[in-house]
Amino acid sequence: MTKRVHVVLEDDEYQAIKAAAEARRITVAEWVLQAVRRHKVNPPKTVEEKLRAIKWASQLNHPTADIDVMLQEIEVGRNARGLR
Repeated sequence: MTKRVHVVLEDDEYQAIKAAAEARRITVAEWVLQAVRRHKVNPPKTVEEKLRAIKWASQLNHPTADIDVMLQEIEVGRNARGLR
């Protein structure tokens, strides 16, 4: 059994969704349906889960750098591989 849902959006919200749907070449209805399904599969995390994830990530030893340095290094790598 299926159900129809009527949703009222502000103009700016609708325009943002419409633009996102057009970028994916799908209808607004399909975009909304996909968003609902994503939310159902990946519900928002609790505050405790988020804090555990932050604590875990902070204990890892990943390289870090200033964002401008990282972006420059990415560009150098792309240019070296002829990706541009």
